[in-house]
Amino acid sequence: MSDPEPCRIKHEDTEQQIDLIKENEEMKEEEHHVRIEENHLQTDDILKSGDKNHFTCTQCGRSLARQSNLKVHMMIHTGEKPHTCTQCGKNFRRSSNLKRHMMSHIGEKLFTCAQCEKSFSQSSNLKLHMRIHTGERPFICTQCGKSFTHLSNLNQHMMIHTGERPFTCTHCGKGFIQSSNLNQHMMIHTGERPFMCTQCGKGFRQSSHFNLHMKIHGGVKEFMCLECEDTFTTAGELKLHQSIHTGEKPEA
Repeated sequence: MSDPEPCRIKHEDTEQQIDLIKENEEMKEEEHHVRIEENHLQTDDILKSGDKNHFTCTQCGRSLARQSNLKVHMMIHTGEKPHTCTQCGKNFRRSSNLKRHMMSHIGEKLFTCAQCEKSFSQSSNLKLHMRIHTGERPFICTQCGKSFTHLSNLNQHMMIHTGERPFTCTHCGKGFIQSSNLNQHMMIHTGERPFMCTQCGKGFRQSSHFNLHMKIHGGVKEFMCLECEDTFTTAGELKLHQSIHTGEKPEA
């Protein structure tokens, strides 16, 4: 008997999450347009040295034709977002993204999803949201054929094939595809555990582990055995219990 896979609830994208996705995708699109523009410039106007890719990122080795482009690119590694929204405190790498974001604070949310009635301040955000309902995945990996809803997801996936790990730990040299993964890894070296249980004082590096722990105090048991309907706090506890029914020896 195969172990039943615990169900996971998928939450709809919030407008804030969609803004972040758009920011990542627009950054890629902007870099593409910059490269097109540079192809129309004279070589002497780009770099007197004749080297179009003179400015190289010391973090990931990517070369860029302008120092200004390198400066914006470096913010991906440093996490710097110098443009701040005065309404909600959200930060952005580029002023153009801040200006677009500010529209979400002005006026009504006029664009409503016909499927779930969720509303958005911009039609482009509604268009991104609709992919949840349509299942549209327009960005396809040329290596393995896997498709993605957003360009940013495809770009991250491609690093699996290229082996690129642009975010490197300065302590042990381990590389990561996403800066968030590096930040989480760094806590191993620093000992930081930002999510603290107010009930017992136990600390956690990840919010997901903290939320799972809090269910122990709350008595929440959402994992049910289909054989006997006993309930458990974690999927691990359920799997251990199921060995009673299957006769399989649980893994150590």
